[in-house]
Amino acid sequence: MLLNSTGALLQADGARRATRSRPVAVQPRYLGGLVVDLVAWLCAVVALRHLPVFAVQAVIGGSIAVTAVVGARINDTHLSRRTQGAVVACLVGLVLVAASAGSGAPPVMSTLVNVVLLVSALVLGVVVLILRQYKRAWPLALVAGLGFGGTALAVRAAHVEIGPGFSPALLLSQWSIYLVVAFWAIGMVGYSAALGRGEVGTVTAVFSVTEVVLPGLVGILLLGDPVREGWDWPFAIGLIIAVAGVVVLTRTPQEPRRRRVR
Repeated sequence: MLLNSTGALLQADGARRATRSRPVAVQPRYLGGLVVDLVAWLCAVVALRHLPVFAVQAVIGGSIAVTAVVGARINDTHLSRRTQGAVVACLVGLVLVAASAGSGAPPVMSTLVNVVLLVSALVLGVVVLILRQYKRAWPLALVAGLGFGGTALAVRAAHVEIGPGFSPALLLSQWSIYLVVAFWAIGMVGYSAALGRGEVGTVTAVFSVTEVVLPGLVGILLLGDPVREGWDWPFAIGLIIAVAGVVVLTRTPQEPRRRRVR
């Protein structure tokens, strides 16, 4: 979560510095943010081998608070009380979702899972290319959240155990490995485009909650991720609160910070 926050802030700064002569792909801060994100993703991969998708993604979603507050400072914008309340709502909802996770269980192995993920990757790939033609940031952030959420599902669906009997051939024979790369590319394209169009706190909030909600539900329905016994209602309430917070954030413009007149 901390690494994701740092990576988001670095990438946002790099995206805003991009020009035609120096595109985002050669901006040092943007590239540094990618490296930090890679390390964060590796941490998430390890966690996904032991915990449900929605639990891991919900913890990572805590980056909303850091990026919203620090991003406002960097961009010299003011977080209104409405925005602050929406950020708190997102965090409360994600905490409830994470706390609802049951004991880790191996995902259900099914061809249907691979087919659903493959179709989803193809659809999202087309959608992100279309949305890049427009100036709205939050739809791109939403698609980016689905993209990175898809990588979590693909990692969780993979059936490879690292140990004495590990075989690279077995790893490369699974659809899930290639779907991880496809979803990651979709997420990066969408997220980078969104950061260049919108405020980093709002973009990250939409992105973070999206990668928890829908992928988390897919993990429960298709992969057999468990919800703690008796926590169905807290889980549902947490999802509702988090989504409501994101809706408010997408409709609340950031105000420039008022400068004192001497």
